[in-house]
Amino acid sequence: MLEVKNISFGVEEDNQQVEIIRDISLTIPDDKMVVVTGPNGGGKSTLARLIAGIEKPTSGQIFLNGEDITDMSITDRARRGIGFAFQQPVKFKGISVFDLLKIAAGKRLSMADACEYLAKVGLCALDYIEREVNSSLSGGELKRIEIATVLARGAAVSVFDEPEAGIDLWSFRNLIEVFEGMRKSIKGSSILIISHQERILNIADEIIVIKDGRVESQGDKETILPHLIGTTSAVAECRMSGPSKGGK
Repeated sequence: MLEVKNISFGVEEDNQQVEIIRDISLTIPDDKMVVVTGPNGGGKSTLARLIAGIEKPTSGQIFLNGEDITDMSITDRARRGIGFAFQQPVKFKGISVFDLLKIAAGKRLSMADACEYLAKVGLCALDYIEREVNSSLSGGELKRIEIATVLARGAAVSVFDEPEAGIDLWSFRNLIEVFEGMRKSIKGSSILIISHQERILNIADEIIVIKDGRVESQGDKETILPHLIGTTSAVAECRMSGPSKGGK
């Protein structure tokens, strides 16, 4: 279980402290998929980066299974069980997909296990296992490989920051299928997704709305989603139906 207690975060701009996250407290329970949504610039991605350890809060604490991880590095948090997937997956020239999965797993990984993780994200292992993780892969392919690395890590909390970013509508449909599969199979862990997308909100157990750096509302999908349809999620759906930005 992940607990965020009275977290605040600010940056210095023009000799003034600008607050991005304002005294947020929330709990991400085990065996749940939680989606954080809200207006652009509201602090959603910053919250994800604070949980992952990319940024450090100016005040407050973060606990994972009762342990205070507030001052831990990204590496130590990963070892404790925090998995993080960026909006734009990182390319690793000279590293094969198999090598990347082995690194992510942090333990001995057989070829069969690696192929199973790729299969779970809808990729044919024979086509990808030896490929280099570079610009020859499309945005959709890179996104699914990154998700496979999170699966290989076996994280207690898997955080996905706007996973739909940079991929086309066809890839997005496949991404939803991947998350639906994860949603059905999570046991003893949790998934936190930052997203505007109504179809991702639709598979959530709980939805948290963040606006102006604060939690505006939080509850189960049936309670929160009806108030969101026609606002932020509808705008995002229109964006997804626009020109393709990625590949497969």
